[in-house]
Amino acid sequence: MLKSFMLKIASVFLFLGLIVSGCGSSENSDVTLYVVRHGKTMLNTTDRVQGWADAVLTPAGEQVVGYTATGMKDIPFTLAYSSDSGRAIQTANFILAKNVKSDVKLKTDWRLREFNFGSYEGDLNHTMWNDIAASKGKTVEEWMADGFTPESFANAVAELDKVRVTPGENWPAEDYATISNRLREGLQDIIAEARSSGGGNVLIVSHGLSIGALVSMLDPDAVLPAGGVKNASVTKIVYQDGNYHVTDVGDLSYMENGKASGD
Repeated sequence: MLKSFMLKIASVFLFLGLIVSGCGSSENSDVTLYVVRHGKTMLNTTDRVQGWADAVLTPAGEQVVGYTATGMKDIPFTLAYSSDSGRAIQTANFILAKNVKSDVKLKTDWRLREFNFGSYEGDLNHTMWNDIAASKGKTVEEWMADGFTPESFANAVAELDKVRVTPGENWPAEDYATISNRLREGLQDIIAEARSSGGGNVLIVSHGLSIGALVSMLDPDAVLPAGGVKNASVTKIVYQDGNYHVTDVGDLSYMENGKASGD
C-alpha cells in the first residue's frame, strides 16, 4: 500500500512539473509581429485627412493589398488583429483569405487606430500642413524640409485643434502621450495573448502614423522611410526575452514578390 501511495505522489509531482514546464515555455515564447499598413483608400486618393475618419479601399488599393497577401501567404499566423477602422479590417481580411492558416479569426482593437486629428478630420491635408507650418513661422516646404517625428506632428495638431473646436462638439485631436499610451497598451495585450498561446507569428493591420509611432517607441534609433510607411507595406517586430527588436520598417518586398508571382 505504501508503494502504491508513493507512486501516486510521484505521478502528481510529475504532472505538476509538466504544467510548470509548459507555462514556462509559453512565457518565454518568441513572438514575431507583421505590422501591415492598410491599402490605399478613397480619402488617400483625394488627399484628405484620414485618422478616425474612414473610407473603403480603392480598386487599386485592393489590388496592391492582394499582392501583399500573396507575398505573405506562407507565413503561418497564430493570431490576427486590426484596428476597428473599416480600411484596416478590409486589408486584414484580404491577407487572411490567402493565408496558409485558414482558421485564424480576425480580432479588432480600437487602440490600433490611426491618430485622431479632431477638427481636421476629412479636411485637405494641405490645410492641416499649412496650419502646422504657419504655427512654427515656416512655409509648408520649409517645415517638410526640416522633417518631423510622429511625436512633433501629433502634438502640433493637438495644440491647433484646441482653438478650432468647441469642447464636447467633437473628439479632440490626440496628443502624442495619449496615442503612445493606447498603442503601447494594445501591443502589450497582443503580446500577452500570443505568448500564452505559445508564441509564433501575429498579423497586425494598422495605419501609417501609428506604425511610425510604434517603431519610434520601440526603437528610437530606427529610421522611418521618407514620407512614412507606404500602403500595404510590412513592418516586422520581434519580441524576444522581454525585448522588442524592430527588424524591418515599411518593407515592400512582400508586395513586390506577390505581384511578381502572378497569383
